[in-house]
Amino acid sequence: MRIIVVGLGLIGGSFCKAIKAYTDHHVIGMDRDDTSLDLAISMEAVDEVIPMDRTDLLSRGDLVIVAIPPNDIVEFMLGNRENFKEGAIVTDVCGVKEFIVSRVQEPLREAGVEFIGSHPMAGTEYAGFVFSKSDMFVNASYLLTPDSRTDREKLNVLKKLAYSIGFKKVIETDPATHDQAIAYTSQLAHIISNSYIRSSTLPKEKGFSAGSFLDMTRVARLDENMWSDLFICNKKNLLNEIDQLQTHIGDLREALEAEDKQSLMQLLRKGRMLKQQNVAEKRMLLSEESTDDGFER
Repeated sequence: MRIIVVGLGLIGGSFCKAIKAYTDHHVIGMDRDDTSLDLAISMEAVDEVIPMDRTDLLSRGDLVIVAIPPNDIVEFMLGNRENFKEGAIVTDVCGVKEFIVSRVQEPLREAGVEFIGSHPMAGTEYAGFVFSKSDMFVNASYLLTPDSRTDREKLNVLKKLAYSIGFKKVIETDPATHDQAIAYTSQLAHIISNSYIRSSTLPKEKGFSAGSFLDMTRVARLDENMWSDLFICNKKNLLNEIDQLQTHIGDLREALEAEDKQSLMQLLRKGRMLKQQNVAEKRMLLSEESTDDGFER
């Protein structure tokens, strides 16, 4: 299979490296940055490259993985829907799904292209091809958003590829459910980390910080261009999570200001118990999962 990866950043570059490392597929890299293309070739992360101005060559791809920012994804896919190979599979790897799927799925379907939204639950706080790695997806989850009209054989092509490059689990969901969950599990964490690091006390942390500080601030080192787009694209869900967070912090602040130890203890205990319950449920789920899910890898 010929696979074209559009956008050789952290995730796109990792797809290239993983596919080359674990499969026999032919990988073609596409990017506007000549340095990234040259680096991908020199590191043997791809078999060949295509400059971004040669979108006519997209017709060479049996599968096209688009790994660029959300607004660029929509523009790229709609602008090139006639350039994709008829019958090809096209997927994005964006962290929001409703914004993408609602705009590109039907136009691509009308053009004879099978679009399936996806989101690899993997990454680091760093950006760029130089930080990409072949084992990025090992033991991670891969989220897919097919609908009732999706070609199941083509969906299985994506699933098989995912398992072959290290993903432990492939989950089918719908765009709305995906975006609601991601607002909480990913986007809110970046909001909190950014807010936390901007404290006026930051210059005094040296020598006074340990694991908690590192955990809280790790994802503050983000790509502000990409993440601001992701936040705006998922505005409704993220605002809801921020509102809940502000309420919960407000409850703690009120109890602290009043020196109400009983209320503080009750709030802290509730948080601890919710975390313990969450961990227990995950352990139970892992113990119930079978390594054979019936899918032929």
